[in-house]
This record gives sequence, structure tokens and C-alpha cells, in this order.
Amino acid sequence: MGQTVRALIASPLGHHVEERFARLLAPASVEVAADGDEVRRAVEGRVRFDVVLSDLTWRRPGADGCEPFDGLALLDLLAELDRAAPVVYAVQGAWLEQDFVDEAVGRAETAALVRKTDTVDGMGAVVRAVAAGERHALPVPARRPLASWLGDGRRGETAARMAGAIASGRASDTRSLARAASVSVSTAEKLASYVGPMMLERGEHDPALRLTSASVYRWCALHAVFLVSWCRRHGLADVLGEGVARPGATAG
Repeated sequence: MGQTVRALIASPLGHHVEERFARLLAPASVEVAADGDEVRRAVEGRVRFDVVLSDLTWRRPGADGCEPFDGLALLDLLAELDRAAPVVYAVQGAWLEQDFVDEAVGRAETAALVRKTDTVDGMGAVVRAVAAGERHALPVPARRPLASWLGDGRRGETAARMAGAIASGRASDTRSLARAASVSVSTAEKLASYVGPMMLERGEHDPALRLTSASVYRWCALHAVFLVSWCRRHGLADVLGEGVARPGATAG
């Protein structure tokens, strides 16, 4: 009999496949965490898992939007608790997920991607292989990931603050943007110069058209789920209305 595999399934729907994965990975100890608090309880102060199977983006059936916890937040939590483990991400393959995929494949803990449309047997084989130390080839981003732009120093943070405020629906003009993002009005007026280079380099704005604040607002709506996730994970929750704004902050 082989060594028991310690696996964590991190997904709002994880309990639906728990028994199946326990059989596929046998001998195995399989735990399920359906939200961020459960992930923390499963990991904190415990022996490291051999492998984690996690949704990349989290969404409960019937929910209006994505969960406040996602697969990238899981990586941050594992690092915070000093319980890093190889992660297999289950993805839908939809374009709205691409920003998450682009960041995930650049993280050292990401060992494989599987499609949610794959058979459970197929996913189980990948999870077992990763638990044994294997890594699968990961896709190379076709363009510079948003994570790279938003994490690029003070200018990137300012762009993230304004984009996050727009994505969360807290800004509709220059003054409300300055207030929500805790930036100066003069910085909010330069919105296109902060976010526009991302849009142009990534081929997400027609260079024949003038790049305006309206262009940026539309772009932020298209990337809203990732922008909100980024702000939550990088100490910028105040721009989403989920935290206390920094006293006297006037980034820019």
C-alpha cells in the first residue's frame, strides 16, 4: 500500500466530489474547504498538504458575483501560514478568467491546470501526479499580465486604486473617483495616462481612437472581477468600500 496522500479540495462545491476524489487518490486523507475561513482552519497549524485542488475563480450557484475569496487568495494564505503546497487549479476556460490564469501561471506553487469540463477521473490522475512531485506544462501568457502592470511600483498601485474603485462601482466621474480611490483630483484627471498604457500594450484599445476616461471605465468593467480580487489581495480593499481609507492618502 502506498503512502497516504493528504489532499485539500478548496471549492464552494468541493463536498460534491469529496468521496470520489478520496477513492481516486486512495489511500488518501481528503479535506474540503468551501470558503476562506474553512481554508484557514484546514491549513493553520496543521501538517502541510501534499496537494491542493482549488477553483481558480470561486462562485456559488445562484450568487450574483464571485466570492470574496479565490484561488489566488488561497496562495497568499498558504504563504502567510507557511504551509505552501503544490496547487492544481480547476478552470472554466472562459475569457473572463484569463487575468487570473495569467497571474496563476507565474506563481511558483501552481503545478497544473485542469478544466472543470474534464472527467473527475482525469482530474484525479493529475492531482495524484502532482502529489507525487510532478508538474505539468503551463500556458504562457499571450501578453503582459495585468498582475505585472498593477504590481509595478507606485504608479502601478495608483492605477490599481483607480481601476479598482471603478470596477467596484464606486466612481462615475473625476471627483467621485478621487474620493473612492483616495487620490488627488489632479491624479484622477490623469486616469487615462495611468491605465491607458496597459490597455494599449495589451491590444485592448483601438490606437486609432482617442483614449478617454470613458474608454478606461469600459475597460475596467470588462476586467472588474480580477481588479477587485487584486485590490483585496494587495491591501487596497478601502477603494472597494470594504476597508478604511488610508488617512490623508493622495497617491499619484
